[in-house]
Amino acid sequence: MSHQSYATAPALNRVPKVTADFWLIKLVAVTMGETAADYLAVNMGFGLTVTSIFMSAILIAALVVQFAQQRYVPWSYWLSVVLISVVGTLVTDNLVDNFGVALETTAVVFTVLLALTFAVWYFSERTLSIHSIFTFRREAFYWLAILFTFALGTAAGDLVAETFGFGYATTAVIFGVVIAAITAGYYFLGVNAILAFWLAYIFTRPLGASIGDLLSQPMEYGGFGLGTTVTSIIFLAMIVATVIYMTMRYEPETAEIPVGEAFKS
Repeated sequence: MSHQSYATAPALNRVPKVTADFWLIKLVAVTMGETAADYLAVNMGFGLTVTSIFMSAILIAALVVQFAQQRYVPWSYWLSVVLISVVGTLVTDNLVDNFGVALETTAVVFTVLLALTFAVWYFSERTLSIHSIFTFRREAFYWLAILFTFALGTAAGDLVAETFGFGYATTAVIFGVVIAAITAGYYFLGVNAILAFWLAYIFTRPLGASIGDLLSQPMEYGGFGLGTTVTSIIFLAMIVATVIYMTMRYEPETAEIPVGEAFKS
């Protein structure tokens, strides 16, 4: 057997390291995704259909830029996250408001789609690790999974807060406790790192959606009444500041991979 089959070459990871600022901006981004979708569709009067088409087009353009980087670039990566958060919210809102699909059904459908995405991803790549996103195909699986986590998270958050009647504050606490339990399981009970990451990633979406609704919705509906405009501006400013900080301290993450793998798509 040729010794070249064991040779390795460094490849730049296309997604960020999982750090405290990663989770901070992830939560802020998904919170803004909730309020921005409502702002465009309701406050600006574009409606769900027009807003969905417009934001999907912008998302596609952003992802084209993101894929072209072939490495992690903070501004393009987090722009894509914010936009896919908005589109994920709109997908669920369209199914529920325009097509009359129940939130329970929506949550089940996106759970199945997410599970299928992970299954095909693992069957194809033999890993779900975010530390080895160094090919087009792996990055495509990654972004598809993220889209479904956002759509699922929106459905789950609305289901608990509105259909089950827990309200936005209680719902935020519930999902916050779930994330804390996942974190404790990872650090103290030996829960698999990849499983813990994706579970936490899924549940930060309904947590962020609940926080966004809590801040923006009128007080008679259980919110703080800040409105979607003010809430979106606040979180946009936080995102910009965090991205600038992340850009200044950015260190590329590399993975040692078989030479042949570096040229696969």
